[in-house]
Amino acid sequence: MSSTAVSTVLPMFIAGERRESRGHAEQLFNPATGAPTVIFQHSTRDEINAAVDAAQAAFPAWSRTPVLQRCRVLFHFHGMLERHADELIALITEENGKTLEESKGSFQRGLECIEFAGGATSLMMGDTVERVGTGVDGYSIRQPLGVCAGITPFNFPFMVPLWMYPMAIACGNTFVHKPSERVPRSAMRIAELLHESGLPPGVLNVVHGARETVDALLTHPKIRAVSFVGSSAVAKYIYATAAANGKRVQALGGAKNHSVVMPDADLRSAAQVVMASSFGCAGERCVATSVVVAVGDIADPLIAELRRIADSMRVGDGAAPGSEMGPIITPEAKKRIAGYVDAGIADGATLVRDGRKDSCSQSSGNFLGPTIFDNVTPQMKIAREEIFGPVLSVVRVKNLQEAIDLINSSQYGNASSIFTRSGNTAREFVTSTQTGMVGVNVGVPAPTAIFPFAGWRGSFFGDLHALGKDSVQFYTESKVVTCRWPED
Repeated sequence: MSSTAVSTVLPMFIAGERRESRGHAEQLFNPATGAPTVIFQHSTRDEINAAVDAAQAAFPAWSRTPVLQRCRVLFHFHGMLERHADELIALITEENGKTLEESKGSFQRGLECIEFAGGATSLMMGDTVERVGTGVDGYSIRQPLGVCAGITPFNFPFMVPLWMYPMAIACGNTFVHKPSERVPRSAMRIAELLHESGLPPGVLNVVHGARETVDALLTHPKIRAVSFVGSSAVAKYIYATAAANGKRVQALGGAKNHSVVMPDADLRSAAQVVMASSFGCAGERCVATSVVVAVGDIADPLIAELRRIADSMRVGDGAAPGSEMGPIITPEAKKRIAGYVDAGIADGATLVRDGRKDSCSQSSGNFLGPTIFDNVTPQMKIAREEIFGPVLSVVRVKNLQEAIDLINSSQYGNASSIFTRSGNTAREFVTSTQTGMVGVNVGVPAPTAIFPFAGWRGSFFGDLHALGKDSVQFYTESKVVTCRWPED
């Protein structure tokens, strides 16, 4: 990494204003070039308290603002983001390392979340039953919780925050966002644009930091709900700590996603889709294919095709035209991922392609070329643990049932996919696979915003998932009214 520092200091966003922090400072870098970007400061406890207090002060007026007006702000925000699309897409690429095409995709998915939240008016409707008793009517309504918090990861600095606070504020809540300390710039910029779109001061606030900031939010008595996306170990901690402090929690964790390729699959198409799933975003996404389950005699030709595609993949700065895979987020993450390659070799897997030897891996950026293992067994470390990088393992099995058993034995349950021409095979897979999201001839089965992002087992801690109708229930609580009006 470059040792040359820059003096630009990233502020917080509290009560509608940019505020500089007095906390510990550190330098951030472009993961593709090693060039310094901004100085990042961890928020102090007093600054976090000020953000929560601002959200609490804004809640009474915002919760009483008609839901149509709240959603109208989101429509203005949607238009504002579209007008700043080029700026935001470039910022995502510079900050995270995604290719421009990947940044465009995550930008579009973020807009879809705002579009869904704009329909909160109908999703918040309650139920009414007339004459539940003599002269008595019963009905239910949904009301906001209060101050909510969101803790988001480095891999989708634009999209994942928009899973959270558009629906939270549409439902009448106020919000404190703590973005990843690796990618805080996108969070600040979109908060500013939301404020410029007409959001009242204090409804959305942004604080910075790492574990100390997270703990301050998890234990703060004025915060009613916490949303989180990150690793499973941290998700479990978030869930346990926030719940112990009386908060509603949705904590999305890690994954070990499997793609099953059947003998009747379209080989070239399946291989192309699997490669895009595995190495898109440098493998740093919770819906990436990490394990290919090759059924029967498809294994040899499939591996040959996977290697052919990997050999032709262009790895480089995401901002450069034609780049198909960008860098790892930090040098430390690159070293950790390379350690998994060593572990795979030590456990006896066959290293089909070693991305560590690619020329890109020797550059000043955090690059690691696409890496593929064959003859991986379910007991190996690379088959069990989340790598979160461009390393793909191939496990060979005899039949569909063996593939399903392999998937269901994982500690994770985020996503799985199958590639086949058989409707019966696909139906059996969808029915029997114990993952929250399933793809049929789809490598990344991430749902659109109208459906929940539904991980199972160690991939999710909580009761109500992000997005979809679950998000409305998460950010509101139900009130039931029984009403009698005596006759005059």
